[in-house]
Amino acid sequence: MSTVGPTARETTTPPNEGPRLFAERERMAKLGRIRQLVFGSLDGLLVPLGVISGVAGGTGDSRAVIVAGVAEAFAGALSMGAGEFIATRSEAQVQRTEVEKEMQEMRSAPTFELDEMAQLLRHEGISEADATHVAAILAQHPEAYAKTMVEKELGIPFAPETVQLPEAATIGLSYVVASIVPLISYFFLPVRSAFIASLVLTFVALVIIGVIKGKLASLQLGRSIAEILVVGGLSAAGGYFLGTYLPRALGY
Repeated sequence: MSTVGPTARETTTPPNEGPRLFAERERMAKLGRIRQLVFGSLDGLLVPLGVISGVAGGTGDSRAVIVAGVAEAFAGALSMGAGEFIATRSEAQVQRTEVEKEMQEMRSAPTFELDEMAQLLRHEGISEADATHVAAILAQHPEAYAKTMVEKELGIPFAPETVQLPEAATIGLSYVVASIVPLISYFFLPVRSAFIASLVLTFVALVIIGVIKGKLASLQLGRSIAEILVVGGLSAAGGYFLGTYLPRALGY
């Protein structure tokens, strides 16, 4: 009985297969941008809340609170955006250097690197014979071989990416917008009332961020919200007590 070989449909990639294969990668990239928005907003809520709560407790002056809050909001936004851009750019540059070192080793010592690939595969549970066979097959395809070696041995992407200016701007802008929430009540209310309103508004915003974070990370919403609220509460309490009692301790 003759053996029927694979059909053309089985041996060729359908025209729309490429976009479908990379759909998940694109989805994760979008989630990364949402993450930047969420965590930029989270910092924009918590850091200004601690600062203005401390100034409110220490001075009792709405104008001082507003000046401190606005200054912190813009300084924090610039710091976060620039920090994210520089830090990820530096990390990517270091990773590219490591990738190039690994590529040089693959060119100068191909036998050693082939054996190393087989060891990496065996470490993942593949039998010795199969690991040697798979490593030999990969070696016949330089691009796939290099990517697999870098990702398995170094644990970094073959082509590291940096945060681009629009992404850094997203973090900074989300920080500024979020910082309005704990500050806005001080424009309209006396300090004592504004302080309470600031806490309530921030509480509501933190709950919303907790819900978004929970959905993105597939966490229980109650747990996600509780984590955010605990961090927010500690930040507000720390800022308030430092602003209230530190000046007194220093004799001001």
